[in-house]
Amino acid sequence: MPTVLDTAAPQRHSYLTVVRASAVYDLVVTAGFATPWTLALVHAGLDGLSGALGLAAFPALDPMQVLYANLMGSVVVVWSLLRLLRPQRVHGLFDGAARVLFSLWMAYALAHGGPDLLWGFLAVEAAWGAAQLAPWLRKR
Repeated sequence: MPTVLDTAAPQRHSYLTVVRASAVYDLVVTAGFATPWTLALVHAGLDGLSGALGLAAFPALDPMQVLYANLMGSVVVVWSLLRLLRPQRVHGLFDGAARVLFSLWMAYALAHGGPDLLWGFLAVEAAWGAAQLAPWLRKR
């Protein structure tokens, strides 16, 4: 018996392509956050990019920031693999909701002095969120 989510889900096959593409993006962007060693490399790279763009330097990492970044990276990698290997329409709905939350917290960080480099990530998060949520909001 179909559930409410099944009947409201976007029916176009191309929607699953969007779900998979967002998973690939997440793997590329967040895999480096999953371990302390790769995070150090990502942090140095982002700091260098920020400097090259004339933006403020990234603050030094402390052990708790490393822990939270590693937890986030690990969860996002696993979530991305699920969406990539076993995509379902409902995964796009939940990923879109998560992107709304991520966008809110990035905006919060920016409003409180977070690095300007976040603007680029915020734009991409909002775009992926819109791409995955808009089909659910269309009138049937």
